[in-house]
Amino acid sequence: MKTVRLTAGQAIVRYLVAQRTVLDGREAPLFPGVFAIFGHGNVLGLGSALWEARDELPLYRGQNEQGMALAGVAFAKARRRRQIMVATSSVGPGATNMVTAAGAALANRLPLLLLSGDTFQSRIPDPVLQQVEHAGSPSTTVNDAFRAVTRYWDRIVSPEQVVQSLPLAVETMLDPADCGPAFVGLPQDVQAEAWDYPSGLFEPRVHELRRPRPDRRELDQAAAALGGAERPLVIA
Repeated sequence: MKTVRLTAGQAIVRYLVAQRTVLDGREAPLFPGVFAIFGHGNVLGLGSALWEARDELPLYRGQNEQGMALAGVAFAKARRRRQIMVATSSVGPGATNMVTAAGAALANRLPLLLLSGDTFQSRIPDPVLQQVEHAGSPSTTVNDAFRAVTRYWDRIVSPEQVVQSLPLAVETMLDPADCGPAFVGLPQDVQAEAWDYPSGLFEPRVHELRRPRPDRRELDQAAAALGGAERPLVIA
């Protein structure tokens, strides 16, 4: 099996670039861009990887984390869930600013990929600026707040997890029934750790959204009910 050595941050970005979709009969990027506000939690690992791929994955600098994440939700709705924006922030209040947007995406079953910096997995440099600490639960961070408002939640604690986590996040965001926001927490040290990733992970893949059709029997029953009604009303 052919492999390529990349940091976790580079692997995430390269995987996102490889994902494609069908938009009005033509192939297009599944992830057309990234909204970002950088800080100590995401600038050196993920930020460096995004800079390297800036020609393939456009980066849009946000002024407020909540605003840029909400813009991603609106974009998904306008694209009828066929394209997904990414929003990334540092660890701490930058991340919690995106919780409201995640809740809006969850309530409306709209895809949004949130990549937030997280506290050091090694914990050696702790505490870090603006980090919320739980002395009785060291593995708990502000990013756990996203558990209640996302369809998919994960924290990458070792670089090889990217191989499983990112495809599952994409699968969730494209599922017609379980569609919603996906959150992936990226500890600052793990973002920069390297691993030999299988090259096949980064081969282009075209995703075509499943559009389940209504059950014919139920459709006939609905048509009969409407046809026999004196004052029909449809609530959809």
